[in-house]
Amino acid sequence: MNPTAPNHSASGQVTFLGAGPGDPGLLTLRAVEALASADVLIADPQVLDVVRVHARAQVDTPLQASADEASIPAGVPALRDTANLVMAAARAGKRVVRAVTGDPGLDGYVAEEMLACASEGIVFEVVPGIAAAVGVPAYAGVPLRDAQGTDVRFIDARSADARCWSEVGASDATAVVSTTLDSVAAAAGELVSGGRKPDTPMTVTVAGTTTRQRTWTAILGSVAQVLKAAKVLPSADGGQPVIAVVGERSAAAQRDRLSWFESKPLFGWRVLVPRTKEQAASLSDQLVSYGAVPHEVPTIAVEPPRTPQQMERAVKGLVTGRYEWIAFTSVNAVKAVREKFEEYGLDARAFAGIKVAAVGEQTAKALVAFGVKPDLVPSGEQSAAGLLEDWPPYDPVFDPIDRVFLPRADIATETLVAGLIELGWEVDDVTAYRTVRASPPPAETREAIKGGGFDAVLFTSSSTVRNLVGIAGKPHNVTVIACIGPATAKTAEEHGLRVDVMSPEPSVHKLAEALADFGAARRDTALEAGDPVTRPSERRPGSRRRARS
Repeated sequence: MNPTAPNHSASGQVTFLGAGPGDPGLLTLRAVEALASADVLIADPQVLDVVRVHARAQVDTPLQASADEASIPAGVPALRDTANLVMAAARAGKRVVRAVTGDPGLDGYVAEEMLACASEGIVFEVVPGIAAAVGVPAYAGVPLRDAQGTDVRFIDARSADARCWSEVGASDATAVVSTTLDSVAAAAGELVSGGRKPDTPMTVTVAGTTTRQRTWTAILGSVAQVLKAAKVLPSADGGQPVIAVVGERSAAAQRDRLSWFESKPLFGWRVLVPRTKEQAASLSDQLVSYGAVPHEVPTIAVEPPRTPQQMERAVKGLVTGRYEWIAFTSVNAVKAVREKFEEYGLDARAFAGIKVAAVGEQTAKALVAFGVKPDLVPSGEQSAAGLLEDWPPYDPVFDPIDRVFLPRADIATETLVAGLIELGWEVDDVTAYRTVRASPPPAETREAIKGGGFDAVLFTSSSTVRNLVGIAGKPHNVTVIACIGPATAKTAEEHGLRVDVMSPEPSVHKLAEALADFGAARRDTALEAGDPVTRPSERRPGSRRRARS
């Protein structure tokens, strides 16, 4: 039976799915397939956001009713737990995905739910996930085994009895303990009582595999003092789950060389990207690869031109052969022309016989997604000036038509128009869209911008500086300001901002790379001085160095 095929039986089917320990990238391909076909999604709260993005928009995500029977009206049957929710949906013929943190067999207590399905003849499947006890040590730079093949023992401190502690304590196995932050010292004490030496190395990791991850290295006999010295305990967050690894594999000297995740150059940095989600997608992905947490805030909104007739005539001219070239200077220009094409029932075939130019990589990608491969993309600087560097002069022998269609924003500069005219071309300079200042972001975001809650902000143009300050206020002076070029940096300085990073090239990806280099240098300086590695936002008055929830 194909588990992704539509189910035509009287009852539905259930997929018990492991969502991993927290990093969305650890979902398996099979998990994504199952989520895409789910009618009902019942997930542990810790991983709901991780799995929901892969489900259909209309998927049902029922909430559990309170377990407090006094709150349930008389005569109303109670669905007090996930097992009842799963069974009710399956009986109704739904495709149910039951998503758990980590792996269903090791982390999720779902065996009872599986047995309930089996007893009623409901088809179910299990999609394994990365178990927290395996994934978290890997992200903490603690290999559980080596060439010598040391045994590995997994302990859940909530259910471990005295025999378990004494067996593991008396062995030399690497112990992976699932516990809570305020119970780590007690678990260490149990192992020492069972026979482990107090100087046995130990690591403690909270929020593993996420950008909130923090790891402390200690020994069994001093872990309580280490956590207190780090001001982690006592804490109101003491009940948060942790993975502790005990054994020689977690020695500090080894972990210093293997800690690949927390040593990323922008690890845990909250980076403000003043662009729309569509514009910022690849940039945000790049920032995530450096360990950052990007936060997109649109500073401009795109609206149709006030008088659409000029755009309509130009699009009709494309079809009737009026133009030799069409030049796209932004993703928004591609979108505007594409929308007008769809309005007229046209598609990419209307570009047949017309040469297409794109100002840069992102614009070229938008054209390719439309079904158009650009004939000209700047070989050097991705700008109007770079485009002109490669643009051929008009030649009446080789060019049957001397006209260029230039769809662009209402506030675009005249550089490209003037340059094309100088090369001998006639230009239809058409307003394809208007850019207006976006609405202010939510109050929480505005307070974070002004109060130093962001570690860095990337300014990709002078207008993003002016608009962000206009709709949200000036970033706090602890926030690292990164600008794409001299003109943008000058605008930032005119608004009273200190520019810390400037891209070596006018490219958003080079800008992100420059910020990562800045973060790496900052980290190296702290380590060389023997200081703790902190984020810029942790320098603001009143900030606390702690793992953010």
